[in-house]
Amino acid sequence: MADQKAPTEQQLAEALTNAAPILLASSPVARAARAAAPSPDETWELHGGTAWVYYGDGSQALTRPFILADGFNSGPSERDPLWEHFDNGAYPFLTELRRRGNDVVLLGFDERSASILDNARAATAAILRAIAERQGDSPLTVGGVSMGGLVTRYALAKLEAQHVDHQTSLYFSYDSPHRGAWIPVGLQAFAHYIKKLDSRFSDQMNSPAAQQLLSRHIQEWEDTPARSPLRTEFLAELERVGGWPMRPRKIGVANGVATGQSNGIRPGATAFEGKGLAITGTELYAQSQGDDQLVAQLRVVTLKKPQVRTSGLPDIDGAPGGTLEGFGILADALNALPAYTGMASEALIREHCFVPSVSAVDIKGVETHDDLYTPVAVLDPEESGLDDFKLASRNEAHSLMTEELGSWIIDQLG
Repeated sequence: MADQKAPTEQQLAEALTNAAPILLASSPVARAARAAAPSPDETWELHGGTAWVYYGDGSQALTRPFILADGFNSGPSERDPLWEHFDNGAYPFLTELRRRGNDVVLLGFDERSASILDNARAATAAILRAIAERQGDSPLTVGGVSMGGLVTRYALAKLEAQHVDHQTSLYFSYDSPHRGAWIPVGLQAFAHYIKKLDSRFSDQMNSPAAQQLLSRHIQEWEDTPARSPLRTEFLAELERVGGWPMRPRKIGVANGVATGQSNGIRPGATAFEGKGLAITGTELYAQSQGDDQLVAQLRVVTLKKPQVRTSGLPDIDGAPGGTLEGFGILADALNALPAYTGMASEALIREHCFVPSVSAVDIKGVETHDDLYTPVAVLDPEESGLDDFKLASRNEAHSLMTEELGSWIIDQLG
């Protein structure tokens, strides 16, 4: 309306802090479950986490442990959404595991945005508890989704470095960013730009796990994208314990294609626009190659419209790989605010590449266009730290459980 006024910073800050936080989850496990998960046969309270244990069908004890670790988000892992994601979608992965006699151990963390090194302690505790409680001598299967694949990779490698027998014969990762994940610089910049109004989005982008996972990170909206010192330290620590566990066979899957085909996002395209009085002028753009590339113009309440530009980055938003609805999550959260805040927005492109295919199967880095878009099929599989891997037949949502990928993992169990 013509007489409508934009809110003051104080009014907008109150509205934002009273609303649900804007958070980018690396997997859909944060969404509310449609139904409660079945009651676990055991619940293990661990240092830094919780494990929910479901015996295989017909079993009365833990005999064939399959440990699946949760991925990145903010706050503690929740059992019901975790079960929902892996069993109530296109493929009932957990049910099928149990039907074949495997005991499912869902591993959650007290704080999913904590350091990977810290959460690896919970993974280690779960591995040792499974060994202690297991009946018989069947080896363990250990892995995780997204960040969970890195947590368990490090935990197993560290146990070997300490000469502890982890009794694991198979390691798996499900769309894990072995060579780095990606959140558009424009999205990171917006999170930091509204920090004085509501710090929770910025806090998540600056959390230890986010900095360790992202190939490029900014601490403040004006910063130049670079590798975070926390990522450098994490990679050095991973290398110190051998990089990979050597005893288990190592497999992984990617929610992106092996063909090098883009997900269709055009470099430089407008992905997000502010529409309300308080945010008109904010625009976020898909990442382009080259120098001095505009990735964001920011405006919230004040008249200032600073721009964010990058140089030397690849066109990674459109790269083959598992996608995250980062722009869509932001627009949905702002549109849920009261109308008086003037924060109405539109995501013209909802998603972006989050875990490139080459990262999920650990075969190339994510720093150049050529590495990102090279067909995995033409690369030497020996370049990967994984012994075998499978990629999806289409670029799909990061961590999406499909029969194509889930049944392949189950078939590897023998």
